[in-house]
Amino acid sequence: MQTVPQSDEQLRQEVSARYARTALQVLGAPAESATSCCGPSCCGPSEVAATQPATVSQACCESSCCSTDASQGNPITSDLYTQMELGEIPVAAALASLGCGNPTALAELLPGEKVLDLGSGGGIDVLLSAKRVGPTGFAYGLDMTDPMLELAERNRLEAGIENVRFLKGIIEAIPLPENSVDVVISNCVINLSADKGQVLREAYRVLTPGGRFAVSDIVVQGDLPSVLRRDMESWAGYVAGALEEDTYRSLLHAAGFIDVEIEVTRRYSLDEVDQSGASASVATLSPEERERAVDGRFISAFVRARKPRI
Repeated sequence: MQTVPQSDEQLRQEVSARYARTALQVLGAPAESATSCCGPSCCGPSEVAATQPATVSQACCESSCCSTDASQGNPITSDLYTQMELGEIPVAAALASLGCGNPTALAELLPGEKVLDLGSGGGIDVLLSAKRVGPTGFAYGLDMTDPMLELAERNRLEAGIENVRFLKGIIEAIPLPENSVDVVISNCVINLSADKGQVLREAYRVLTPGGRFAVSDIVVQGDLPSVLRRDMESWAGYVAGALEEDTYRSLLHAAGFIDVEIEVTRRYSLDEVDQSGASASVATLSPEERERAVDGRFISAFVRARKPRI
C-alpha cells in the first residue's frame, strides 16, 4: 500500500500524475475512439470500434460501464450527468471526468454570471457552465495538470464555445484577482488538497460580495481509521482526503462564508468505498471498524455557502 506523501508538494505531484494519465488516455485515443466509448457491447476505451456512432448510447451510459480505466467501475464517478447534458458537450470531456457530483446542475447558474471551476479536468463542468451563463457570462477552469488543460482546450474548440478560459495553477493560489467571479464550483477536487482551509480562503477571495460557493465533494461523517488516511490509493480515490462534515463547516465559516449548507446527495456503502480505491486499507480493518467507521460514513455532498455582501 502506497502511503500519502508527507510534503504537500509531493502529494500535489502524485495527484497531478494520476490525473495526467487519465487525460493522456483520452488524448491518445484515435479520433473515432474519443468520440464515443460506448457501443452495443458497452466496451471500454481500449475496445472501441471506429464504426461506432458519434453519440453516447443511452443503454451504455445508464449501465455505468462507459468510462476511462481510471474510473472504470468506480461507484463515486459514474452516473453523474443526464443524457441531455452529455449531448451538449464533446464526449471526450465526459471521458476525462472524475468528479463525484454535478455542481452545474445544483449551482443555479444565471445568465451573465462569471463562474470558476476549481480543478476543471477535461472541462465538462466549465463547458456546461458556459452554456448556462450564456454569451453575456463567462466560465473559467483552473487545473494544474498540463494534459488535462490540453484536453479541456481541445474540447472547448470542438464544442465551439467562446466564453471560456482555462487557467493553469493550483487551487490553493487561484490566479485571478479578488472579487472577480460570481460563483465558485468544483467537482470532487477540494478533498484532494492537503490545505483545504487555504482553498476555501482563496475561493472567498475571488468571489464578489454576495457570490456563491457551490461545490460537489466527498465528505465523511465521523472519524476515519488512520490506515485509510495514510493510503494514497484511498486519497486519489477521493476517500482518505475527505473532510469531516463539522470540520468542513468550520473551515468555511473561518474563511468568512455565511449560510453554510451541506446536502447529502449520495451515501456510500462499505463495498463502494472498497471499490473506489480503498481496497488495500479496508482489508486491514477489523469487522467492527468496517461497520462502525466506514460503512455509510462517506457521502457525496453538495456544499453551499455565500460571501456576505458589503
